[in-house]
Amino acid sequence: MSLLAPPRHTDPAVFGRVAVLMGGSSSEREVSLDSGAGVLAALRARGVDAQAVDGIPALAKALAGGDFDRVFNILHGQHGGGEDGVVQGLMDAFGVPYTGSGVLGSALAMDKIRTKQVWLALGLPTPGYVRLRKGDDVHAAARKLGLPVIVKPSQEGSSVGVSRVFDEADLDAAVELAARYPGELLMERMIEGDELTVGVIVDAAGPHALPSIRIVPKGAWYDYHAKYVAEDTQYLCPGLQGEDEARIGRLSVEAFVAAGCAGWGRVDLMRDRDSGDVFLLEVNTAPGMTTHSLVPKAAAQAGIGMEELCWRILETAL
Repeated sequence: MSLLAPPRHTDPAVFGRVAVLMGGSSSEREVSLDSGAGVLAALRARGVDAQAVDGIPALAKALAGGDFDRVFNILHGQHGGGEDGVVQGLMDAFGVPYTGSGVLGSALAMDKIRTKQVWLALGLPTPGYVRLRKGDDVHAAARKLGLPVIVKPSQEGSSVGVSRVFDEADLDAAVELAARYPGELLMERMIEGDELTVGVIVDAAGPHALPSIRIVPKGAWYDYHAKYVAEDTQYLCPGLQGEDEARIGRLSVEAFVAAGCAGWGRVDLMRDRDSGDVFLLEVNTAPGMTTHSLVPKAAAQAGIGMEELCWRILETAL
């Protein structure tokens, strides 16, 4: 049984002409194209007049021409992706409604450092970190946090540019990899334990947590390969049981709201193997919707198939 109220509408005509915004020019272009294909097929299967639009320039041209009534945004990433607030500002300027978070929520959640600052200000648990700028002493930062640490770009997704560092001798290579991407770098205390994720979807009653997923990759951790290529990654849903499951759902909704997010998204977390404490990592405001993706898996556990999931997300743009 679904944890959400029934959909508000049954007639696909209520959505008008829908642009499924995908692809773009970020480092996550290929993932976005896969996500967009899944969303497009699901909406069309429900009779929605949906068309693919590749990237922000194509969308701007279409909006200027009055071609669409609303946008299902499934771009991923920044700098030509649709998760950094830029395309949200464009759609706001044209007065065209869209799925997902607005300008503030998108820009904030794209920046892992500033998201953590908000969470910490509100007393929400997130791993200790150091903000790294060009020329900073990365070895001193690692000593301050204590190894092992995670080094990653502060404004990328899909595990792009991320390294796990157990030995100080590997720090410079990790920084070199992360520095290939724009923006500041984030060094974060590594939480060793269970990788968890919680989808969040908003209906008329507010945001709801989908069942958690505990991710068990075949390799050492849930990297890009495990996310999008490997067929042997295990997804255990629900990831937790009883009060632990209820608690992680409440925390994820609180983190989602604190970051100014709206519509739908996904919150990634870690649970410490020794203490059992749960830590917030980041919010994804336009999560993957591929065959490997986590929100569709969690929704299915809650009795919501891919077609209904896409319909419900599109309803948030009404």
